[in-house]
Amino acid sequence: MSSTNIKHLLLAQFARLGKALSHPNRLELLEFLAQGSRGVDELAGLSGQSVANTSQHLQQLRQAGLVESRRQGQRVLYSLAGDDVIALMDALRRVARQHIPDVDHLVHRHLDPRDAMEPVPVDQLLERIRRGEVTVVDVRPEAEFQAGHVPGAINIPLDELEARLGQLDPGREVIAYCRGPYCVLAYDAVHNLREKGFRARRMEDGYPEWKNAGLPVEKAAS
Repeated sequence: MSSTNIKHLLLAQFARLGKALSHPNRLELLEFLAQGSRGVDELAGLSGQSVANTSQHLQQLRQAGLVESRRQGQRVLYSLAGDDVIALMDALRRVARQHIPDVDHLVHRHLDPRDAMEPVPVDQLLERIRRGEVTVVDVRPEAEFQAGHVPGAINIPLDELEARLGQLDPGREVIAYCRGPYCVLAYDAVHNLREKGFRARRMEDGYPEWKNAGLPVEKAAS
């Protein structure tokens, strides 16, 4: 076989990856799985898709080597095939932000009105946590928080935030984070906290990116 043919065969395999990433619903499923393993029914509920469509998307992701599955009793759980999938998703977002003007337009039009302040870089946040300067709030659902979170963070899901404001020290800056750099939950949390008089900012990335950077994480006790 000629070297040209081998090259094209390899490129065809690389293209399988691109094809698997070419649907927004599949990218969303990858974001959910970056928080922890989940079953098809749960993923369908989170994404607002039917179970059949969710299963179909998962099979395409699995065939491309991006996710893997395992049986747990009667359930089949899906998870990312590796932390390098998180790095791939992060690279996809960064390249898109750099080279596709529509991405910036969407961010400026829909996210910046909720919070246009510069987010806190993860290395800076880690140092501020160590100095005890901030309160870190994880606004993801409880199950995601239990699977892993930023050390010292308290879990206040967005829909519980107003009822639990009394748990926050109004004299300390609050740093909120959720599933990723464009996760609306953190934007809304910061917006709501500022309306209540708190000093609040977002973490630059989400929990998966924090973990993938090799920074310390905590898990809920079993």
